[in-house]
Amino acid sequence: MSRLNISKLQEQLLSWYARHRRVMPWRAERGRKPDPYRVWLSEIMLQQTTVVTVTPYFTKFIAKWPTVAALAGASLDEVLTAWAGLGYYTRARNLHKCAQIIAEKFKGKFPVTVDGLRELPGIGPYTAAAIASIAFSRQAVAVDGNVERVVSRFFAIEEPLPSSKEIIRGRAAQLAGDNRHPGDFTQAFMELGATVCTPRKPRCMFCPWQRECRANKLGITEGLPNKSPKVRKPVRYGKVFWIQKKSGAFLIEKRTAKGLYEGMYQLPTSEWVADRRIAKKFAAPYYSSQLRFYPLNQKIRHSFTHFDLVLEIWTAAAKNPVKAPCGNFVFMEDIGGYALPTLMQKAIKLCAKTQVA
Repeated sequence: MSRLNISKLQEQLLSWYARHRRVMPWRAERGRKPDPYRVWLSEIMLQQTTVVTVTPYFTKFIAKWPTVAALAGASLDEVLTAWAGLGYYTRARNLHKCAQIIAEKFKGKFPVTVDGLRELPGIGPYTAAAIASIAFSRQAVAVDGNVERVVSRFFAIEEPLPSSKEIIRGRAAQLAGDNRHPGDFTQAFMELGATVCTPRKPRCMFCPWQRECRANKLGITEGLPNKSPKVRKPVRYGKVFWIQKKSGAFLIEKRTAKGLYEGMYQLPTSEWVADRRIAKKFAAPYYSSQLRFYPLNQKIRHSFTHFDLVLEIWTAAAKNPVKAPCGNFVFMEDIGGYALPTLMQKAIKLCAKTQVA
């Protein structure tokens, strides 16, 4: 494609975006400069998460911490509690760490370059490019799943993902070129994939690039992008323990171990292992040795990015005092004040249906 063609494509996309851009709480109004803090916060939240899911969390965060300095001044426990249910909790820990670095090292100002942004925790190539272009009008190409789909179809790239990622990045950079409005172009590119060039039943008649799209000409739009066959996820097994007082209060613990759910609250749980036979032999927590546990005829099933989890539920009535390290008894109406991941929220709801005498 010639430079003239690229320039024309850019103008077509920007013109389409000016008419059809969605209103989002992190997006600057027309004619106003974007707030780097809002751009950064939204991009971290949107990693592997949909706009619909993120919007209420973003609104809650901005109301509670309207500036990066305010977020830096919060405790990690407060941030994890506000994040609870959004998933991928390493993002929340990195978010808090990044806010502190921005507030202390950079006096509340974000780096304006892709390289500078990538030095910060939780910011990878895509996120750095998105922030640099949207917040600071830098020429940077942010390639997310939406952009991958648009580019795969526009150029009819039939090599499957993920092996085609480098080709797609190169083609995306070709389309972006050195355009007049980097921030708008980045958002328009993603918007096109999110609202028109959708995974199923793309709305090609509304696409500003319909005439030039090779997949559209070949009639293979819905078949792209091709993806390599999914590898079946491994399954892990374990037990979760519901210890309840006669008052209805139940035991939760703060997870101190590194890794998944670090610093968050949970029902007491065993290790999660690949061998179901080993999991069946796991005993209740040592501090509850005087309790009598009974299996509940239900299991909790939860899917993570890299594995699926199946947990047996064991319940016990706490008729005598129970002293658990890092644990305390709470009532159902108070759990909103604790950083409980979605898995544990699911477990609590299921366990609460069974009254322990």
